[in-house]
Amino acid sequence: MGKFFAKTIATALAVLFAAYVLKGVTVDSTVTALLVALVLGLLNSFIKPILIILTIPITIITLGLFLLVINIIIVKWASEIVPGFVVTGWFTALIFSLVVSFISSIIEAIIGTDQHKKS
Repeated sequence: MGKFFAKTIATALAVLFAAYVLKGVTVDSTVTALLVALVLGLLNSFIKPILIILTIPITIITLGLFLLVINIIIVKWASEIVPGFVVTGWFTALIFSLVVSFISSIIEAIIGTDQHKKS
């Protein structure tokens, strides 16, 4: 359970960083960033696998590039769900997803939330 909270906080920090760096992304507060992190986690856990299965043919045809479109859809959907979180444009959503993924990976590596570690 501690890893879940650590990952959520790492993602929230990454969301705040991405909102600071990117022009088309606004996050009202740190509570909003935590909500965004929770919603992104839930969407990535439950909705994204369904979308991936449903779009296997187009993903194969595009050599996996359609997965970026799925990431954009997840980010845009999160911006519709969470009040105070706005992402303007598809390209901004793509860059946002890449920045959040990269920064949260760095933070998780620093704080040690690696699931492959033996306790």
